[in-house]
Amino acid sequence: MFFEYDPVLYSRILTYATLGFHVIFATIGVGIPLMIAIAEWMGIKRNDPHYTLLARRWARGFVITVAIGVVTGTAMGLQLSLLWPNFMQTAGHTIGLPMFMEAFAFFFEAIFLGIYLYTWDRFKSQMKHFLLVIPVVIGATASAFFITTVNAFMNMPQGFEMIDGVISSVNPLEAMFNPATPTKVSHVIITCYLTAAFVLGAIAAVRILKGNKSAYHKKALHLTMVTGAVFAIGTALVGDLSGKYLHEYQPEKLAAAEWHFETETHAPLILGGFLDSDNEVRFALEIPYALSILAGGTPGTEVTGLNDFDPNDLPPLWVHYFFDSMVFIGMFLAFTSILFVFMNWKKGWNPFNRPLMMMVVAGGPLSILAIQSGWIFAEVGRQPWILNGFMRTSEGATTSQHVDIMLYLFLTLYAVLGITCIVVLRKMFNRNPVEREMEKRGIDNQEIE
Repeated sequence: MFFEYDPVLYSRILTYATLGFHVIFATIGVGIPLMIAIAEWMGIKRNDPHYTLLARRWARGFVITVAIGVVTGTAMGLQLSLLWPNFMQTAGHTIGLPMFMEAFAFFFEAIFLGIYLYTWDRFKSQMKHFLLVIPVVIGATASAFFITTVNAFMNMPQGFEMIDGVISSVNPLEAMFNPATPTKVSHVIITCYLTAAFVLGAIAAVRILKGNKSAYHKKALHLTMVTGAVFAIGTALVGDLSGKYLHEYQPEKLAAAEWHFETETHAPLILGGFLDSDNEVRFALEIPYALSILAGGTPGTEVTGLNDFDPNDLPPLWVHYFFDSMVFIGMFLAFTSILFVFMNWKKGWNPFNRPLMMMVVAGGPLSILAIQSGWIFAEVGRQPWILNGFMRTSEGATTSQHVDIMLYLFLTLYAVLGITCIVVLRKMFNRNPVEREMEKRGIDNQEIE
């Protein structure tokens, strides 16, 4: 064994593995329906078959990711009960409403997704078919909204009374709409849209780098980068609001993210670096006053330092690296998408140049990495609490002696699912390349220099 057996440790590792794998498909599942809807709308309004074909092909690939997401989502629900029985016994009837609504939203999405896929070319009016994708977008986004309110509740529990360790007098709506909900929900949804735009944009950029200069791929890249620029800006704005939420409600999490030890005003923002044995920050980039501005909007805002908290209630300080990864990648995605939009707008400039295309290609996997960094920071940054201020993670876990076996079985399952997803998607699109489909449908495949 890699670790001395500890059911809490193995429960955390298995939960991290499941969430880490599931979040890839959950993110795509929320973001891509919107991209499909935008592409089909553009095809209708501009009478452009390239955009319509984009929507059609994106929808085919989306179905595969939905199937994988169902399996991993089911595994996550199962593990909540098996790995965290004390937490579910205590808080289950508080988070029951949003979890039920999340399942309802998913079924709502799945029903209309099936109808949407089946009815391609079955309406004389393309607009009627487009209307069917709107419930898919709503269902996917609502699913993200409801499940994120559960996480928000775990960070900012309210809407109940705790008597002798038992939750009573539950108000599910108050529990759902807690102070963490606005920033967490908006951040999750916007970053899902941003990630989907870059994943799809990276695919188009790869084709362009390989010499395919058809209008189809260039329109795909233009659509995804314009969308990406909009959501990158939105992500930055929500990130600012998230910092102000942490300052007010979870100051220890903000202090850990920024390695901020002393309570002070005019606090600098720490990027990069490492901590020595005396908790001194080395080789970091300090932006003067930026942490105070992030926390309260002014340089004079006092930011509470780590030294003012009980050490037993602090998260591990390595969350700083995940916070920095999320921030740096977000800045890269914003720069890349805005640069593309600017170069496309300037006459005589070529936005499809090789260096920029390579940046877009890098943005695909980096956007997934940012999502991973974000949820790790969100979850580990709440430690040692599973229910912030009420129940520690160690108190919520199972005492079973067989979690290690579950871990190995689920890791095998995720490996099989991941490989299957890649193989199926590659075969699906390699056997039916876009050039052949455009020729079959009589769509112009003219290359654009």
